[in-house]
Amino acid sequence: MSTETTGEGDDRRQSFWAWGWADRLPTDEERRELKSRIEGMLGFPERPLLDLPTLDDVTLAPPRVEPPADLSCAATTDKRDRVTHTYGSAYRDLVRGFHGQFDDAPDVVAYPECESDVQAVLDWAAGANVAVVPYGGGTSVVGGVECDGTGYAGVCSLDMRRMDDVPEVDEHSRAARIEGGATGPEIQDQLADHGLQLRHYPQSYEFSTFGGWVATRAGGHFATRYTHIDDFVESVRAVTPAGTLETRRLPASGAGPDPNRFLLGSEGAFGVITEGWARVQPRPPYRAKATVRFDDYWDAVAACREVVQARLTPANCRLLDSNEAMLNEVAFDGSSVLLLGFESTDSLPPIEADLDRAVDIAESHGGRVSEGPTTEDRTTDADESGTGDDGASGTGDDDEDVDGEDGDSGEWRDSFVEAPYMFNSLVSMGVLVDTFETAVTWDQFPALHDAIQETVTDAMEEECGAGFLSCRFTHSYEDGPAPYYTLLAPADVGRELEQWRTIKQAASDTLMDYGATITHHHAVGRVHRDHYHEEVPEHYLDALRSMKRTLDPEDIMNPGALL
Repeated sequence: MSTETTGEGDDRRQSFWAWGWADRLPTDEERRELKSRIEGMLGFPERPLLDLPTLDDVTLAPPRVEPPADLSCAATTDKRDRVTHTYGSAYRDLVRGFHGQFDDAPDVVAYPECESDVQAVLDWAAGANVAVVPYGGGTSVVGGVECDGTGYAGVCSLDMRRMDDVPEVDEHSRAARIEGGATGPEIQDQLADHGLQLRHYPQSYEFSTFGGWVATRAGGHFATRYTHIDDFVESVRAVTPAGTLETRRLPASGAGPDPNRFLLGSEGAFGVITEGWARVQPRPPYRAKATVRFDDYWDAVAACREVVQARLTPANCRLLDSNEAMLNEVAFDGSSVLLLGFESTDSLPPIEADLDRAVDIAESHGGRVSEGPTTEDRTTDADESGTGDDGASGTGDDDEDVDGEDGDSGEWRDSFVEAPYMFNSLVSMGVLVDTFETAVTWDQFPALHDAIQETVTDAMEEECGAGFLSCRFTHSYEDGPAPYYTLLAPADVGRELEQWRTIKQAASDTLMDYGATITHHHAVGRVHRDHYHEEVPEHYLDALRSMKRTLDPEDIMNPGALL
């Protein structure tokens, strides 16, 4: 067992190798139960139960550089700090961490508390030829926070999480100024005093930060309308090696190319996002939901498409194929499941009508309602602070806030929240587990989906002897879905990354071949960089490179990410 120990409250620590809190690492009993379930449900050969690692097992090379004594913020070369800032939270990161492979650990970790601290670190780094990697919650799944430091005197991980305030709220315009290091729960707690929320809930909500969301164009979990952090951002402020860059706070503008777009999705390659203004809203007390099951997957796809093209804008329109429904213990009868949820700050009748219409559409495509329709009015709840279930859970999943606690949607929500923790257990028993997501037009989706099923399944069987692939729609647009695939395969311990690379390459190449995007909301980082360069015009990449030369003339900002 792991010897990671933590205290409570402010002393609680994240695991040095795994997703999430160290005190939530799986017990041997939990791992045995999951092992039995995976072997039985998926038919995998018997999996080993490997001992969980300890920090004592990790050997680090000494830091190549030391932070200057006169640096204005805290900076350290402590072993644990360096180890915990080496990787993000992808499968390949967990595997390397599990096996104690931290060869690319940063040399220095700095903790700025204000913009002048950030500028001081960048000034020192530019003069000392030190690469700087902005670090939020460490939840990247595309190699966004790792840097091998080749060609540099050292690498500094710039941890922004001490810049975690919401210093200003404009209740009249429903907007808030948020510092880049504030996590989802910290933002909600501070907005609660104003009866408002930033209703953006990525799966990493508990740990990821506002600046990280902006830098990666993070997707939330509203199926329509508010799908990305882009939909909330009014303006952005960043500190770059060339100086501070701040966009004007506006509800909208037609004045030339949008300057926010140079920072949204910039992934730390141009500078460090220190704050921004974001649209906020009150807690919606009115909810309506239903669950519909389909015997035929393509009937469910057709129903989902018609619902969004009817412009009903459901907050939740999540389609689970039969494998996804089974994996998450929502349905075991081979049916595909469509979870529908609507919400309103005004009243129930409009969303009741929208839900009824969505159900009618689903039934016209062969769907059968298994739960609901049900409605909820929370205007009389004791909790009028505006935090609702989001703040109480610490997860902020919109399924909880929209769909309530029980039934298929509740089962899905619980599985969704726990999924990253399950990855920790799966890695420890030699199960290759990963996800990839994309977006494509409705007319191209059938061909893409069939090709993904064939190429990825074939790659898993060739590399691992078996494999399991499931799909869900995380978001649905009028012109196409955002399918999200989960794959599991029995890995050979010691060869996990080699097997993963082959399977990942098959998936990524197929997305490119069928005109889909390499990423809908997981960002580019280093993992998706080459395929991203295939996706966008070369002259556009030249423009981005020119922007980088202007803002980062010494090329110290997160080298290798995005560009």
